[in-house]
Amino acid sequence: MLRPCALRRLILAGALLALAAPAPMVRAQGAAAPATDRFTLPPTDDGLPGAGPLRRNDWFQQTWRERRTAFEASRERDQGAVVFLGDSITQGWEHRLETAFPGMKVANRGISGDTTRGVLLRLEEDVLALHPAAVVLLIGTNDIGDGASPEVIAGNVALILRALKAHDPAMPIVLNQVFPSSASKQRPADRIKALNALYLAGVKGDPRVTVIDTWRLFAGAEGDARSEEFPDLLHLNDAGYSKWAAALRPILATLGFVETSPEPFAPEDGFVSLFNGRDLTGWGYRPTSEEDKERARKWQASDPNAAEWPFVEEAVSFDGLTASPDGRFRAINGRLVVTTPPEGRRIQQLWTTEEFGGDFVLKLEFRATPNADSGVFVRGPQLQVRDYALAGPYTELKGYRPQDWNELVITVRGGVAHAACNGEVLEAAMPVPPAGPIGVEGDRGQMEYRRIRIRR
Repeated sequence: MLRPCALRRLILAGALLALAAPAPMVRAQGAAAPATDRFTLPPTDDGLPGAGPLRRNDWFQQTWRERRTAFEASRERDQGAVVFLGDSITQGWEHRLETAFPGMKVANRGISGDTTRGVLLRLEEDVLALHPAAVVLLIGTNDIGDGASPEVIAGNVALILRALKAHDPAMPIVLNQVFPSSASKQRPADRIKALNALYLAGVKGDPRVTVIDTWRLFAGAEGDARSEEFPDLLHLNDAGYSKWAAALRPILATLGFVETSPEPFAPEDGFVSLFNGRDLTGWGYRPTSEEDKERARKWQASDPNAAEWPFVEEAVSFDGLTASPDGRFRAINGRLVVTTPPEGRRIQQLWTTEEFGGDFVLKLEFRATPNADSGVFVRGPQLQVRDYALAGPYTELKGYRPQDWNELVITVRGGVAHAACNGEVLEAAMPVPPAGPIGVEGDRGQMEYRRIRIRR
């Protein structure tokens, strides 16, 4: 653990370097004005880390003292927990947090009304002192409500992330995009979207930080919160917390905190498993086709936001490996996980080493994080497999279960594939070649596949 003085030096140095914060950063935390007790907010901003608003009205001062006093009392009990860090939306998990993630040790470090600067001020004692196994961060909406610019807010978040990573470089961080709200709450959609874009840019390429698209998860058609999940257009109700928990669960499973053992499963009579659930035996990379190379070059030349698309020049088998060498594809407790790429988007394809001709039925189940984009290749042609509710293209499905497991059945007869999700038709007649491998693709977000089996 960093000594307090070391953390203060780190925050100060990061503040001076943070390009997103236009206001000059000030002296380290140790120079703050004297407080009447340990958890009383300093009377002024002088000497405090970060920039932007720090609330001092009476109700917030009382909440700050009460919550931080309770945090101190539970410090020993909460050692090594997965820490949920943020404002009233995080505090509002209350009893739901333990029940949402059974078997996972959690610590709630949300304070109603808090801002990014408030989190910076209390980070060392409330979070780092717990030596957390991971941190789930949602913060920034109150800064917007108090008039801070997206650049100042993103600068503070950069300092928070830098301090977390300096404390434990191996600790995973889950960064939630700021939820939608409403202009009537001084939180217009355009400012929230601008802030989330800065969050994404700030962590691009960082493998320790996984971003979840919780803005699209909750945003209505106009980009604002929906009253059925945000009754006051700011805070979640039970339905909203259930939806957030479902979005987090696949990521926490990949990190090893929930779903830590495979569910029993045996293929039906006549079916053979293509994925053993333990490793990537029978799967590997195939050389990138010239057609895909040309498609990638044109896309990247015309679109500055085009996905990364690394080319594979030689076939590689992953027999016996639990993960591809780059970590994009992993076998975890019965699941073939296509992990979230640090770049935000990266096109990669994993193929069976065996090819399949003739007629067959392919069955599998998939689960997508919000707005995730993937696909299943049938002898070459791709069937889009995504978080259909947000990413399309099959947005009218009645039975699709967002952030839950869905069954995909692909039946190939006479060179034509019929595909259905939970019994609803996706493609009635997709032409496929006479023979070829089965593959899965990764683009954005996390996609999981399991129970992949075939009958010929």
